[in-house]
Amino acid sequence: MPDRYALDLERWSRRSVLKVGLAGAGLVGGAIALRTLWQSRSQLVHVPMSEPAIAEPKGFTPLTTLRQFDYGSVTTENGRTVREFRVEAQTSTVQLNSATSFITWNLNGRVPGPTFRATEGDRIRVIFYNRAGHSHSLHFHGVHKSEMDGIKPVRNGGVFIYEFDAEPFGVHLYHCHIAPVTRHIGKGLYGMFIIDPPTPRPPADEMVLIMAGYDVNDDQKNELYAFNGMPHYYMNHPIRIQKDQLIRLYVLNMIEFDPVATFHLHANLFQVYRTGRHLQPDDETDVITMGTAERHILEFAYRYPGKFMFHPHQDDIAEAGCMGLFEVVDRTASNPSSNTTEAHAM
Repeated sequence: MPDRYALDLERWSRRSVLKVGLAGAGLVGGAIALRTLWQSRSQLVHVPMSEPAIAEPKGFTPLTTLRQFDYGSVTTENGRTVREFRVEAQTSTVQLNSATSFITWNLNGRVPGPTFRATEGDRIRVIFYNRAGHSHSLHFHGVHKSEMDGIKPVRNGGVFIYEFDAEPFGVHLYHCHIAPVTRHIGKGLYGMFIIDPPTPRPPADEMVLIMAGYDVNDDQKNELYAFNGMPHYYMNHPIRIQKDQLIRLYVLNMIEFDPVATFHLHANLFQVYRTGRHLQPDDETDVITMGTAERHILEFAYRYPGKFMFHPHQDDIAEAGCMGLFEVVDRTASNPSSNTTEAHAM
């Protein structure tokens, strides 16, 4: 069985959270930002320390958002949990590599947008501010009424409140649904929406990996690809994970223009929970095929230390930026001087 160690909070100081988690947002308070890091678990999970955030590109922080979940501002109304999220559509430029800058349409200054998270049955309230210069919307996958479906445009300068029940449990997504949808998604208006089952899944080191492409010259073909917004990022900044510990990946394919992409893990197999809709695995493999907007939960643990690749098995997509490394370490080697701490739900 995978070991369950304590979450190392040393790398999640208040200062670093505010620096890398809320860049450009101006909408969410520091207390809510901290809550997104550890609200959902009181069990012990060990996350090995990674290199300092100073090495990350300005504005986009894939190493941080990898494990960052936004549980919203939580209140109780008529005895029911309500989670309120505030997001702002913006326009900003990101440097994808040394030669390529790209104008994004984004949410809270980041691509992908925040990973919203709730428990089945919660009331969801998303206050959407459009400050991006074009009409946009938010379409949530899942079950809701037609007036909350997000196909009506919200004009620049406008505000719309999406409100619905979190159902059913599983891995969902949201994105802008204004035509041409490929352009709005391709420029960054998308994110993941996780609805947890009423009985929590077993403790694990949980991460989000969203595959996406960049059409940098408007020819309706992708020239660059990325996990979590930045090409080649996880090759240059490997994801450190604990040997023998359960890893739970929430994987989403948001690549436009390419009809399909796969996800392949080196030197291991993963258990597949399709669309996150089951509590028992549907399959076990080392490569899974995903169409656009398809998503799954993948679980695995590594027996051996070292660096192991993950990427789509469409090698042109991988080599154009959608490729990364897991760096597997044992507990003593990962951070022998740090003090591990139990993270309690807030």
